[in-house]
Amino acid sequence: MMEYTNLGRTGLKVSRLCLGTMNFGPKTTEPDSFAIMDRALEHGINFFDTADVYGWKKGEGITEQIIGRWFAQGGGRREKTVIATKVYGDMGDWPNEARLSALHIRRACEASLRRLQTDYIDLYQMHHVFRDSPWEEIWQAYEILVQQGKVIYAGSSNFAGWHITKANEAAKQRHFMGLVSEQSKYSLLERTVEMEVVPACLDYGLGMIPWSPLGGGVLGGRPEAEGRRTEGWAKDTYEKKGDQLDKWYALCAEIGEQPADAALAWLLHQPVVTAPIIGPRTMAQLDGSLRAVEIKFDADTLKKIDEIFPGFKTSPEHYAW
Repeated sequence: MMEYTNLGRTGLKVSRLCLGTMNFGPKTTEPDSFAIMDRALEHGINFFDTADVYGWKKGEGITEQIIGRWFAQGGGRREKTVIATKVYGDMGDWPNEARLSALHIRRACEASLRRLQTDYIDLYQMHHVFRDSPWEEIWQAYEILVQQGKVIYAGSSNFAGWHITKANEAAKQRHFMGLVSEQSKYSLLERTVEMEVVPACLDYGLGMIPWSPLGGGVLGGRPEAEGRRTEGWAKDTYEKKGDQLDKWYALCAEIGEQPADAALAWLLHQPVVTAPIIGPRTMAQLDGSLRAVEIKFDADTLKKIDEIFPGFKTSPEHYAW
């Protein structure tokens, strides 16, 4: 049975797994995407994540369009779904068709609303930090969207801890809620956020939404059958961290859990985490991920995991006394 938690310090209830939609369009057909989203709701997954750039054809927002046509079927699909999308990426070739100027935030939001066939976005996330726009500009743009009822909550993605601090201190001065979530690259293979980003999220009440929770897939098991071990990032990762990964697979076999489920479950044991993003290409992958919510690790198992994949202490203790 799906579990729910509050998104950061908000009263919004979201599922402990977030359905990532980046494969919808490029790797998963529209009918299969519809079926996966329907099945997600059947499983109780109410939290979906997308972005205006997904689909990877500049300016088209292909993945958002697919979700919009799914919403348009009715049946309570939109009402049941907490939809998160993002702004920042290149949506055209002209100077103001990207990043976080007030102009682009406004235009990008309107375009996402049209593609998603909805009149509001539950969580509107900045896809990356943008150092050229002052927070006064960004928050003014967000405030207008909130006042118009087009955006409910603001989130960040790929921010450093001090970016979160600056953002929310600026929001506080404006009596605005500010950031309620941060979407970071976080997995057993990539724990750098534990130094600065996690403490900032905990202090400011942001829920963390880990992306790439399986480390590009390698934490999910030996990928020879999919050909990943012989190419690209997976090959490089095995060359660098093969010993760790082999120990991980052995530990998962010892505790009787699938490596992918166990990797997701480990994230769910971290107090800062709201929901890791799962990005199924197939129905079977979606169905299989549900086991992660049920896995409970004891202290001894968590210690063994930390021995395989050492984490980071909070700064400055990680590198100083």
